[in-house]
Amino acid sequence: MSKEDYPKNILSYILSKYSNRPLELFISNSVVRKIIIKLFDKKIHSELLNDSSFPKQVQEDKYYMARNIMLAMNTAFDRAVNAPQVRKALINSLIRNIFIKEKKQIKKFKQQWQSNPPAFLTIAPGGSCNLKCIGCYANSSSDSFKKLDWETLDRIILEKTIFWGSYFTVITGGEPLLYKSQGKTIIDLAKKHQDNYFLMYTNGTLIDKEMAKKLAEVGNITPAISVEGFEKETDERRGKGVHKRILQAMENLREVGVPFGISLTATKNNAELVVSDELIDYYFKECGAIYGWIFQLMPIGRADSLDLMVTPEQRLKMFKQTQHLVKDRKIFIADFWNSGCVSDGCISAGRSGGYFYIEWNGKITPCVFNPYSPVNIHDIYKKGGTLNDVLKEPFFKSIRQWQKDYALDKKLNEIGNWLTPCIIKDHYDVMKDLLDKHNPKPIDEAAQEALNDSGYQSGLKEYGKKMAEVTDPIWEKEYLKTDD
Repeated sequence: MSKEDYPKNILSYILSKYSNRPLELFISNSVVRKIIIKLFDKKIHSELLNDSSFPKQVQEDKYYMARNIMLAMNTAFDRAVNAPQVRKALINSLIRNIFIKEKKQIKKFKQQWQSNPPAFLTIAPGGSCNLKCIGCYANSSSDSFKKLDWETLDRIILEKTIFWGSYFTVITGGEPLLYKSQGKTIIDLAKKHQDNYFLMYTNGTLIDKEMAKKLAEVGNITPAISVEGFEKETDERRGKGVHKRILQAMENLREVGVPFGISLTATKNNAELVVSDELIDYYFKECGAIYGWIFQLMPIGRADSLDLMVTPEQRLKMFKQTQHLVKDRKIFIADFWNSGCVSDGCISAGRSGGYFYIEWNGKITPCVFNPYSPVNIHDIYKKGGTLNDVLKEPFFKSIRQWQKDYALDKKLNEIGNWLTPCIIKDHYDVMKDLLDKHNPKPIDEAAQEALNDSGYQSGLKEYGKKMAEVTDPIWEKEYLKTDD
């Protein structure tokens, strides 16, 4: 079985072996779901740990995350007992389309490109936001004119589905719930593209009871609500009273059975807190979150220095604590830097199984934290192109080649350290060379200033060296080790 087929083939195998009933009836039964989870756990553990494509410890990390995803989905089903559209979306949009369905589009793409397509897209339909958070990577504002028009947004979703067999879409911003074009909103987008499942990053302040009901009625959106810690830390960055509004939003979502998670931005000031057992218990047990995403602050957007970055020493502590949460506590939580092993490293620039990012103004960047754009989706469409033309961009191709040279095309004992997977944060020297070679356009003034700031550049390069010093011994001893 190809490593790119996990966990789809395993889940397909279990379902085909143990049920001839319709998928809806099969999955909706809580007793049967427990059987599926047990079988899934046993089989994926066996398949992953016996796969020699990557180091054993890497495969173990993948196993624990896959197990926790399944447990989180089971919790979502249990809580959506009175939310039929939510359950329907979980079954059809998420399980059937993403995990089970054989996709002719992927086979066709692979024949042409000799690799699998990107698995998803991250899109910021609008740049407007009702908050002004310190260090916002999106550099959002209250400007209501910062948005993709409806036709373009709709076309992007349609193309990724048709060309890539991609049924998972990440919506960010700005605040997505403020988006409106030609009378259409994010709810309308999800309603039109019911075959997709949408993960929506939101500040949560606009999820009143009416909005929660709309989310339940459309079914295929899960909000990831941004918090910085408890009330004190969240209000310090997001504004006084925001945390109380977030708690109300979570209550509104629980009442209607919409699954939600949390999005945590880690800085030097809260690095230990955001992965603490106390905070996880609060949001997962008391507030009802079923998953969490951790973003370590990148010095872009409004952050004008490297001062707020998580230090290498803090990052190592976060790594060990996150491993504990995932392995021992069975929490579905991922850190976009410390969980690099789960994703086989950097997933930017349209890598197989990865993604790229489209901003509200049409600018396309390798990822949401790499603020340099070689092309605009509006220009591609004007020339009669499609999303696939983005993948042809030399800047993106160079990043994908680095991903291969660093790890993906390496021998088992030569794979680059995936505890430092990020090309811009952990390997800025490589990134700067590619920026100089391809000259992609900075997406804002802060990104432009970074290109001219020798202090910024030397600081990030030094950060990468320190991260290597801290994590290389762990990678070599715990991940590259071979059984005697």
